[in-house]
Amino acid sequence: MHHVDTPPTMINLTPKQKIALGQRLTPYLFLLPALILLTLTVFWPALQAFYLSFTRINDITFSEAPQWVGLENLQRLWQDAVFWKTLGNTFIYLVCVVPILAIVPLGLAILVNRKIPFINWFRAAYYTPVVISMVVAGIAFNWLYEERGLLNQLLKVLGIFPEGIQWLTSPDFALFSVMVVTIWKGLGYYMVIYLAGLQSISDDVYEAASIDGSDGFLKHWDITVPLMKPYIALVSVISAISSTKVFEEVYIMTQGGPINSSKTIVYYLYEQAFKYSEFSYACTIGLVLFLIIVTLSVIRLALNGNSELG
Repeated sequence: MHHVDTPPTMINLTPKQKIALGQRLTPYLFLLPALILLTLTVFWPALQAFYLSFTRINDITFSEAPQWVGLENLQRLWQDAVFWKTLGNTFIYLVCVVPILAIVPLGLAILVNRKIPFINWFRAAYYTPVVISMVVAGIAFNWLYEERGLLNQLLKVLGIFPEGIQWLTSPDFALFSVMVVTIWKGLGYYMVIYLAGLQSISDDVYEAASIDGSDGFLKHWDITVPLMKPYIALVSVISAISSTKVFEEVYIMTQGGPINSSKTIVYYLYEQAFKYSEFSYACTIGLVLFLIIVTLSVIRLALNGNSELG
């Protein structure tokens, strides 16, 4: 009769094995509360939204079970001209905002990284817009953009546009006027990220570069930009993801108008869910937004991997 080995249990484990097992389980025990919280607030609602995107909700009180309709909502989305308009607006937002937020904050970080008197005051001044509420910023810029606001008065004094510009009521300007608020709010935030990277570069590198004739602006082109590539990639992807989720600026300043010219995909999702009670259709729009953000996140990981290899 052959003897069959049985796996060890907690009872017959040696003290060393118990300690090793405890060390392996301890990190997961610390993670357990966060995982439970994330499951209840993120993962489970996300799975429900994914399911609802393939259903139709006939009763907004959810007293009746959602009716399964398969790909009907996706077909409706494909034929929805307003959705494609909002998707185009979101793409324009990406193309215009991301390059500015990837380049200008780096220049600001280089400026405030210098050792001069009162430099901390300059850093605080550039960072102040970040801590200002978006509601306050939106209202303030609404005053600037008014027909008789400061900007139009300035243009009138300079004689450029004596009749003024309809910043928020013209389809040609509304989206770009909202972008200015996003850029103004984001410059200081991304400047701090770049500043952290710049302060990790040793002064000896710049001194060696100056000996080789690379000084002034050239030293930043030859030294700073190559060493800051991982930070530039990080800022580019973070700002891209933020640009796809723009909502507060649009809600406060234009409500998506005029003629859907400033309506973004997140605002359209909000509108379908809470204005028209089209919860299933809103979940379908959210599914498309999720795929866009996942794609941007994959790009970020790929760029981060390439920068590490480099």
